[in-house]
Amino acid sequence: MLRLKHCLPVILPVALIAALALPMGATAQEKVVPQSKLDVQLSYAPLVKQTRGAVVNVYAERMVQRRASPFAGDPFFEQFFGQRMPNRTEKQSSLGSGVIVESNGTVITNNHVIEGADDIKVALADGREFPVKVVLKDDRLDLAVLRFETKETLPFLPIADSDKTEVGDLVLAIGNPFGVGQTVTSGIVSALARNQVTEGDFGFFIQTDAAINPGNSGGALVDMKGELIGINTAIFSKGGGSNGVGFAIPANLVRVFLDAADKGDANFERPYIGAIFEPVTSEVAEALGLQTVRGALVVRVVEDGPAAKAGLKPGEVITAVNDIPVEHPDALGYRLTTAGLGKTVKLSVSDNGKAEEINLQLASAPETRPRDIKLIEGRSPFAGIRAANLSPRLAYELRMASEVTGVVVTEVLKGSPAARLGFAPRDIVVAINGANVNSVDELVAASGSDASFWRVEIERDGQRIRQIFR
Repeated sequence: MLRLKHCLPVILPVALIAALALPMGATAQEKVVPQSKLDVQLSYAPLVKQTRGAVVNVYAERMVQRRASPFAGDPFFEQFFGQRMPNRTEKQSSLGSGVIVESNGTVITNNHVIEGADDIKVALADGREFPVKVVLKDDRLDLAVLRFETKETLPFLPIADSDKTEVGDLVLAIGNPFGVGQTVTSGIVSALARNQVTEGDFGFFIQTDAAINPGNSGGALVDMKGELIGINTAIFSKGGGSNGVGFAIPANLVRVFLDAADKGDANFERPYIGAIFEPVTSEVAEALGLQTVRGALVVRVVEDGPAAKAGLKPGEVITAVNDIPVEHPDALGYRLTTAGLGKTVKLSVSDNGKAEEINLQLASAPETRPRDIKLIEGRSPFAGIRAANLSPRLAYELRMASEVTGVVVTEVLKGSPAARLGFAPRDIVVAINGANVNSVDELVAASGSDASFWRVEIERDGQRIRQIFR
């Protein structure tokens, strides 16, 4: 899989193309296949002319250090040969696409297009360039909101309701593949609710066969009404080119992300559910009396969390949110995120084949106890770490499972005893010399003891590690 590097222009609000005439007797709301030779000869040109001005190129530059020699920075080498070949700093540039979604110069693109950039510019379709500032970004969703200042009213692409998108719908992809210039490709929606596409923790994509290539990242996937239905993000490819399997972030997720940016939020928050889910397999579906192999299986519920208060129990399966079917746990996360914080959603639940409905309040992850972040000092193996009391809020910020508890390592100072022994951020200190560690104060007290050896138990990525230090 190769992530796209090309951003697509934002599309102008337009009416349904007049050229796409309907067969006699068909209404404007109906979707029809070509009925005649004349229908097949119709052109996308009117739609392209009205929308291409809203798609921009995104230029990101970053300064990186290049070592002039593989021995540069090696103390032994420099002691005998001196710093004869100093490190070089050079500029790297990347090109992507973006979509203007508000007339004031607000642009949506992929986070990976601008990640780590020191200088970002956008180029409009007419060639003018503007410096931009990053208003909001999130590498989990791979979205970023940029904004540049202008006194004119810019063309922009209205955001469609992507839940109305259907497999087989005609779409256009607009972007700048390989830096050759603005390019338009056509295709259909090949599939919906695709997950396991990228390495991030977001998994709900629109799949299309419209040609998408490196450089299209951040570009627009447009429907036949000239509305944005997705931000092109990734492709499956062995050689780096398009194989007709491209993926776009749905417009409904773009909308809630943009709303957060417009409200001035420093970070984008997803609802805290307080439960762990797994996909429904054919064996699970048969055992639970489900007619279809789909849904989100509840495997664990956090005490006093939103899921527990709503009445969810392990073994139940969530099959729909607000009557929209849920294909897998990633789809559940998408539906809850796009519903928005502060809202109450209706969950359709199957409990051993018996259907019921419950209401779930969507809220931010709570800070259930003070973090009490402290730097551990002294001569213990933990010297040099900063530790904190875990809560759902801190777990969310550290990208850990919401149900984890205990004392977590938030930072390891470079060159410290803890760094040399291999401690890492997100390690959970479980026990020291047989005694459980439940708070930062207990860790500080245990670290101050004058022990001749240390039996340490930590949890890392769900696995228990036990080690003895002398």
